[in-house]
Amino acid sequence: MSWSSAWLDRQRNFIGLTLDFLMRKKGKHAALFLVYALIVFLLSSVLFFTHAVKKEASLILAGAPEIILQRLVAGRHDLMPEEAIAKVSSITGVASVTGRLWGYYYDTVFRANYTLMVPQDFQYGEGKVVIGQGVSRSSIVSEGGMMPLKAHDGTIVTLTVQEILPSDSELISSDLILVSEKDFRHIFGIQKGLMTDLAVSVRNPKEIATVAAKIKKMIPDSRPITRSEILRTYDAIFNWRGGIMLLILSGCVIAFMIFSWDKASGLSADEKKEIGILKATGWETSDVILLKFWEGMVISLGSFLVGVVLAYLHVFFTSSVLFSPVLKGWSVLYPEFRLVPFIDAYQMVAIFCLTVLPYTAATIIPAWKTANTDPDAVMRT
Repeated sequence: MSWSSAWLDRQRNFIGLTLDFLMRKKGKHAALFLVYALIVFLLSSVLFFTHAVKKEASLILAGAPEIILQRLVAGRHDLMPEEAIAKVSSITGVASVTGRLWGYYYDTVFRANYTLMVPQDFQYGEGKVVIGQGVSRSSIVSEGGMMPLKAHDGTIVTLTVQEILPSDSELISSDLILVSEKDFRHIFGIQKGLMTDLAVSVRNPKEIATVAAKIKKMIPDSRPITRSEILRTYDAIFNWRGGIMLLILSGCVIAFMIFSWDKASGLSADEKKEIGILKATGWETSDVILLKFWEGMVISLGSFLVGVVLAYLHVFFTSSVLFSPVLKGWSVLYPEFRLVPFIDAYQMVAIFCLTVLPYTAATIIPAWKTANTDPDAVMRT
């Protein structure tokens, strides 16, 4: 028999003994397993959701304008005059400049905030709208239905729903209403020649910061916002939301740490007697440590795998139903979407190191201390 086969047989025998020891107190170990798996599940769910949403946002924003130009008046976002398009277009390095019309509308009936936007190629014309899935659910309207909106002067603008945006885009379109330019200006009272902001495209991506500085110098009351700044903002938002959830779950983590510390502080009298008997029957200290290692690994690794799998199903198949009110961030129009599974090695290693290694070490250390004690002294305690 080769050395590797003998080693594998030895490990298999130890695993069999470990399972036998665990089954002797299956109630205690089953409760421990469930609590352990729950902690892994909660931590993994938060990390998976936060990372997947940030990844989704980065993919979506990859097609965003290199620079968004806003006008500031008294430190607040104000409307941009259309004449600024010609000024910005004259700057070297600018490929194109497009004026955008968008704004927020509060529906007093359904108490929901909508985002109204005028697309560049709106094909339906006046009196027609395209709405997101969240708007459809909130206002209880479907294709062909009527959607009344109150304009700035108190008049009611009745719009016909021509299309509901697909659920695949719900992450960014849940609260979206697409309207014609004329309807938009009527609802908000925005005169011709004024835009919400400008979308600036830059020829060379390496010159985005330079072009933004030139725009700021040419139009002092403007605020250029680069795509990289938007990405950093999204990262900060979801890191903050994920941090809030981890803070809420910190009680579970602290309880687990206390449990691990208590485990490391010593073994129970029955466990010490078992080790004393094993030593008295000829077991080496290394054998006892290996047995306890496998005991810790069976519980911790099993709980880790169960918790991670349940977290994966929770986040990517149920849209993180437990944490969505905190992590998604909409007050009324919660988007219903299924994230594309995205898990990297860093996440798995982080969860593994936070959960599996501490418990395994807490199992081995007291066993090593007891195994180095005289068997007679151990069994008399």
